[in-house]
Amino acid sequence: MSLNREIITSDKAPAAVGPYSQAVRVGDFIYTAGQIPLVPETGKIIDGDIEAQTRQVLQNLSHVLDSAGSSLTHIVKTTIFVTDLADFSTINKVYGEFFVADPPARSTVQVAALPLGAQIEIEAVAVQKP
Repeated sequence: MSLNREIITSDKAPAAVGPYSQAVRVGDFIYTAGQIPLVPETGKIIDGDIEAQTRQVLQNLSHVLDSAGSSLTHIVKTTIFVTDLADFSTINKVYGEFFVADPPARSTVQVAALPLGAQIEIEAVAVQKP
């Protein structure tokens, strides 16, 4: 069985900060790397609280999926990594702005730390637009 993998990159999203791809397409599925709240133009974490960080992460995720020929509405599963579950209600509020109807399945996990001091990271599995 051959594995037909396509590496996805977007110049509208932050470049990878390590040896990984922004996303990989296998068949009709797109698997994204975790996105942290880096501003693509500066490569730095966005100034602001968890609300600003969550919004930046979801915008970055959207750009990666756009480059793959998909979108946030085609996500089937997200995993959210957060350094403080006390921020859960704020994260939910922002997340709900991006996923208004039929949101994807989701897991949320508190972690000890995230790359570059980020407070949140989100990864996703999406399907190709028909």
